[in-house]
Amino acid sequence: MILAAFILATGAAARRDRADDAFSGERAMALLEMQCDMGPRLPGSPGHQALRLSIESHADSLGLGFASLCFDRADPGGGGALHLCNLVVTCGDGDGPPLWLGAHYDTRPHCDLEPDPAQAALPLIGANDGASGVAVLLHLAELFAAVPPSRPVALIFFDGEDSGLQGNLSSYCLGSQHLAERWDDFGSPLAGPRPEGLIVIDMVGERGLDIPYEPMSWRAAGDWLEAIFHRAFELGLTAFRPEPGRNVYDDHVPFIQCGLRAVDLIDFDFPQWHTTGDIPAVCAPASLEQVGRLLADIAYRPLDH
Repeated sequence: MILAAFILATGAAARRDRADDAFSGERAMALLEMQCDMGPRLPGSPGHQALRLSIESHADSLGLGFASLCFDRADPGGGGALHLCNLVVTCGDGDGPPLWLGAHYDTRPHCDLEPDPAQAALPLIGANDGASGVAVLLHLAELFAAVPPSRPVALIFFDGEDSGLQGNLSSYCLGSQHLAERWDDFGSPLAGPRPEGLIVIDMVGERGLDIPYEPMSWRAAGDWLEAIFHRAFELGLTAFRPEPGRNVYDDHVPFIQCGLRAVDLIDFDFPQWHTTGDIPAVCAPASLEQVGRLLADIAYRPLDH
């Protein structure tokens, strides 16, 4: 944990005096590997605790706002109560509707889709399903600390996304369910004006990344999703395909259900999903860089829609 915090802090310091620094896929890949080196990050595990503290240390080292919003929820797997913490890092100067960018930082408690039954009970390393989105947000925090966007931006690290049971959608996305109901509570770091919207990123590190429209995002916020993909086209980011993909119940859904605009950027066609094969070797800096470049550009240049 101390080593991880040192890696994050030294990487941040190297960027403070480079105001024109662009999003680096190599830097994001290093942050992805750092998380995997902590081991599985299922709630209550040493890896989960280490990552939570490293995210806090990272925000502090950059001089950014940080809040940990903790709560207890029954474990869908029947293991008693889960102590979960959504983490919010606040960036940016100026007024206007905030932009929220989110990813889950927990990993699956077991590899339930593992072809080898002897390994199905193992916890997931979660290089793509977990670490990829977090790596993008951590690197964005470095860029936003060096050159603050001219509006509020919140980086939200959701907990308890992947602790659910197959066939029971409400047992997933526990952190986003909790936050969607309480984001405007007194004292919340997100309280205030309604956001322009929430962009959730999940499984964005796979080699050969291919992100289509997520249908629930399209139905809830089609104009905004279209503007996001048009910005990707303007930037020459070929991983974004403006065609319908598969419905995905992800951390954007509770916010849609609460009346906020939210979309999910995800490549759900991932052969190693929920298996022991979800390791850094299946991820690529180029994929992370495409997603990071898009989100950074949107943060600095609000979308016209």
